[in-house]
Amino acid sequence: MTKNTTQEFATVDKLQAVLRHLKELFVGKDEIIDLMGICLVGRENLFLLGPPGTAKSATVRELSKLLDGKTFEYLLTRFTEPNELFGPFDIRKLRDGELVTNTEGMLPEASLIFLDELLNANSAILNSLLMVLNEKIFRRGRETRQLPALMVIGASNHLPEDEALQALFDRFLIRVRCDNVDPQQLNALLDAGWMLEQKAAGDKPSIATEDIRQLQGQTSLVDLSGIRKDYIELIQKLRNSGLAVSDRRAVKLQRLIAASALICKREKAIASDLWVLRHIWDTEEQREIICNIVSAVVDLSAKEEASHPRASLSSVPNPDEIYNEVEQLSQQWQEEISMAERSVIKDRLAHLNSRCGWIGNEEQRNYVQKPIDELWKKIMHTA
Repeated sequence: MTKNTTQEFATVDKLQAVLRHLKELFVGKDEIIDLMGICLVGRENLFLLGPPGTAKSATVRELSKLLDGKTFEYLLTRFTEPNELFGPFDIRKLRDGELVTNTEGMLPEASLIFLDELLNANSAILNSLLMVLNEKIFRRGRETRQLPALMVIGASNHLPEDEALQALFDRFLIRVRCDNVDPQQLNALLDAGWMLEQKAAGDKPSIATEDIRQLQGQTSLVDLSGIRKDYIELIQKLRNSGLAVSDRRAVKLQRLIAASALICKREKAIASDLWVLRHIWDTEEQREIICNIVSAVVDLSAKEEASHPRASLSSVPNPDEIYNEVEQLSQQWQEEISMAERSVIKDRLAHLNSRCGWIGNEEQRNYVQKPIDELWKKIMHTA
């Protein structure tokens, strides 16, 4: 592992701390939050579909507070004008015959962009938005500039109903449902909501936008050769099932596969990283079909070490199971065991240590981490 790789993995720890914080505050939103992390690292756009009151906006706002950068949020209506998103023309420049936009505090200067009720967009802003979403470029008249946006998140309570809005929807590579929490989680939801009201700013983890950009650059170095055959077969199966996976989408999805590997601190993608393809549906009816097709490939490798916890539909780390396995490994570690047995225990402990980092509840995570650290000390003492 190179020095740069070690630094990047340290940055991954920062991102995971941010994601864990969000999961503690927003009960039942783990999948959405993990996809936010994937899209941040992969520099792709995320679409949230769900009814009002399901914490779509609140989750994005809390994420924005943890990013060291500017955020732009706007509620679109059928009458939204370009000036409301991109800023007005600079009057002083206009007097000199120049069309220059005053973008201070507006979308072109934001690191994180959130467009609520996205599918209310009208024809006046559609073309400009398509350029922003597709190429992260702002173009107005002769004015063209590259945008600093790390990711654009769009939200709506319905799917597109006409062709023009479908083009806008297509620019969001990942789509995910955001529903009310399960009734069994309601008590935890209320506790988390109250904690959100009381949490002081100094208690929150954070990550710099420059750290995210470094991770985005690192995705191009992830080795995808090991999953190329599975990926091609999966794309063909999805196309045969009726999903319109264009060549452009197929190419762009590779960044998200690489992001999954990087977030798991791997330099090589494995088949379980293909889990992100569960979220490329166009219609509600396609969700289950796509999930079954992708899971048939992913589930075969979802139990591999260092797999992303979202790879298996039921693979969220169980603190009790991890704790019990660490206790078993501790009992197995004796001075008289062979080098091969020691190697197996070390590898397994490293995997459990990685899984522990994905436990959402901080108290449970610390409880499990303690015997892991103690066993590492025991190993170092007898190695």
